Formats: sequence, structure tokens, C-alpha cells
Amino acid sequence: MSRRKISLIGAGNIGGVQAQLICQQQLADVVLFDVVEGRAPGKALDINHALDAWGTNCTVVGTDDYKDTAGSDLYIVTAGLPRKPGMSRDDLLSTNLGIIKQVAAGIRDNSPDAIVIVVSNPLDAMVYAMKEVTGFPKERVFGMAGVLDSARFKFFVAEALGVSVGDVVAVVLGGHGDTMVPLVRFSSVNGVPLSQLLDSDTIAAIVKRVQGAGGEIVGLLKNGSAFVSPAVASVTMAESVLLDQKRVLPCAAYLEGEYGASGIYMGVPVVIGAKGVERILELELEADEKAMLQDSIDHVVKLIGEIEI
Repeated sequence: MSRRKISLIGAGNIGGVQAQLICQQQLADVVLFDVVEGRAPGKALDINHALDAWGTNCTVVGTDDYKDTAGSDLYIVTAGLPRKPGMSRDDLLSTNLGIIKQVAAGIRDNSPDAIVIVVSNPLDAMVYAMKEVTGFPKERVFGMAGVLDSARFKFFVAEALGVSVGDVVAVVLGGHGDTMVPLVRFSSVNGVPLSQLLDSDTIAAIVKRVQGAGGEIVGLLKNGSAFVSPAVASVTMAESVLLDQKRVLPCAAYLEGEYGASGIYMGVPVVIGAKGVERILELELEADEKAMLQDSIDHVVKLIGEIEI
């Protein structure tokens, strides 16, 4: 049986942490790709020097040639510019779209049967472009957003209550941006609804902080954006694919009528297994929740409308 192969497109901060996590968990052999000369080989060599300490036998190769990614089971794409203070994710659209088009062609031409997880911002537009350029079926192209957004929601709730983050269930729908919809009604602490544990003002403040959490980190770092938590979130998704775990995770999936949206990618709960997005779970929303989600849908539709493939 051949070993699994993951190619990480983008060897920046996120790509480096992804490679480390994949090797530590011995999920697959790794190809680390970057167009910046020396960056991918340098990080790959550094990680290879840690394999003995981790007790793993993965191989990590750094390259700037898409041919080295050929035959990959799965790609995780982080290529593109990160945000700077004062920028929204949408501000990256034109620059990162050109990069994603090149990446998509490289993936399509070298691994036509692969599954692709997109992390690059603006996420909902970039994953749409990836699907259009590769021509891959919708279940094999999806985006990392909700896993990270819900993890942030869980942390802020756990922090407010002084409880274990592992006991918090949090659900976030919508686009990966300021219009995301943290669903308070579906969120709980070990089965106890949030509304019974926190007052409405505290919950509203947490929701607002979740929506702006990425920008909060950008503002603090000043010359970069979040990288550890996006890496963990995307590897969690990759693990569910490679091990066919059937995890129920919120991801940017292609919608064809679900949640009243069609022809766009947006964050919804899905079942992730060996085939990629194997099922979309549709929640029964109340009127106010539908209204918030529609605002997010409208924003994503506008963003995708600005794309020229």
C-alpha cells in the first residue's frame, strides 16, 4: 500500500505549521511548495531534522515545481498575501485571485483526482475560483473557515465561563468574514444552552468578537495574520478526509439550494470523509437567523460577482 501524499501550496507561516502537524501525526508524506526561492526547501529541511525527536517517518520535500506534487491525494492551499492592519479579507481579492488561478492549474494538471482544501483569503471567493479553474466536482473542493471560526467561538465562551473549551459546542455559518453568523441557539456547554449560562449582552459581545477575531490578531501582530489556528483547523479537515473519519465540521461548501443559496461557496456544517464533502447538513433556522445568513449570502454573491476566471 502506497503512502498518502499531501501537498501544501504556500510555505509561509501556515504551511510550515501544517507540515509540522502532518508529520507529528504521521498522516502522510508532505510536499511543501512555494514560489519564493529557497523558502520551501529550507522549511522542509528544518522539519526533517525534527523527525527523529517526534519519532515519525514521514518525508518532507520542498519545491517550486508543481510536478513534484503529482499524484497527491490532497492539497491544502494557503498561497497568497496575508492581511495587514486595516485590511479586510476582501481587500485581497484581486491580488490573490491571480495566484489562485495559477495554483488551480498546477493542481489540475498534476493531480486530477485530488481533494483540495482552500485556506487563502478572501476564502469564499478563492475556493469558488479553485473549483472553476480545476473543473473538479464540488465535493472535492472546499474551504477552511467554519472550523476556525467555531474554534474561536468556543474559546471565547470557555474563557467567559471558566470552563474547558472541549466542553463547548459552537456553530458558525456564513461567509468567512465580518458577516459570518455565530448561531447562539445551536451552541452549548456540554448540552446546556448558552442562553442559560451567559446574559444576552455578554453573548452579543462574544459574537462580535468572533466576527472580528482574525482582524484582532492582525492588529496585534501588525505584520502578519493568524497562522497556528488556521493550520490546525485545515489539518483537522485533512485528517477527516485521509482517515475517512466522517467528522461533522463547518466548512465552505458549494451550495445548490441549501440554505436558500445556489452557485456559491459558504460555511455550512458538512460530513467530511474519504470522498471530501459527503453530505451537507441543513439546520432549521428561525426568522432572525435566516435574515443574518441572507446578509452573509448577499455579501458572498457580491464578492464572487467580482471574479473573472
